[in-house]
Amino acid sequence: MDRFTRRGSLVKLGGLLAGLAAAGGWQVASSEGAGPAAVESGAVGCVLTPEQTEGPYYIPKEKVRRNITEGRPGTPLTLRLQVVNASTCKPIKGAAVDVWHADAAGIYSGFGQGAGNRTFMHGIQRTNAKGIATFRTVYPGWYMGRTVHIHVKVHLGGRVVHTGQLYFPDALTDVVYKQAPYSSRPGRDTRNATDSVFRNGGRRSMLRVRRSGAGYLGTIAMGVHRS
Repeated sequence: MDRFTRRGSLVKLGGLLAGLAAAGGWQVASSEGAGPAAVESGAVGCVLTPEQTEGPYYIPKEKVRRNITEGRPGTPLTLRLQVVNASTCKPIKGAAVDVWHADAAGIYSGFGQGAGNRTFMHGIQRTNAKGIATFRTVYPGWYMGRTVHIHVKVHLGGRVVHTGQLYFPDALTDVVYKQAPYSSRPGRDTRNATDSVFRNGGRRSMLRVRRSGAGYLGTIAMGVHRS
């Protein structure tokens, strides 16, 4: 697999728009070219969401690939993450979307029990003409002190324009965790409402999740400033 090489840069602080999809489709995508007035009026479904911490488990120069599981077990999860221009809600083609998360056992590659492998549940995809990057992964496991989440960065032109975290409804996580392999680790100690990171804007970074085949499909649209 190719690896994405980024030029060092500071994370661009400031607002990020997370446009949640309308039922059955991508509202921001269908409103392409609507412009700032439509965003301001609410005609385009964009919601302001803050930057969130990168966390301690980031590994640079990840593989450019769609399937990031490396055969690790878990409930299948497809991610469709859309990147749009925050000023116009038009999709951005060619943005590099960088994701990483714990496996079903709550282990991060490159750290602790996962120190022998630096690549599972890590990967990068470029957005297509509709601004969408797609990943095949598994529903993340929990670890002590954090609610269930996925880390994300968005890169444009060698710059990091967003660093954030994506979240799941607790009720859905409860259902998923009743099944193997998650059921072997009962006692999840942190839910969304008690998570210190989630409390700072996490409700505006919630994935919209629905059943898809044997697993789930999670979607969100993220608006970024190009300059």
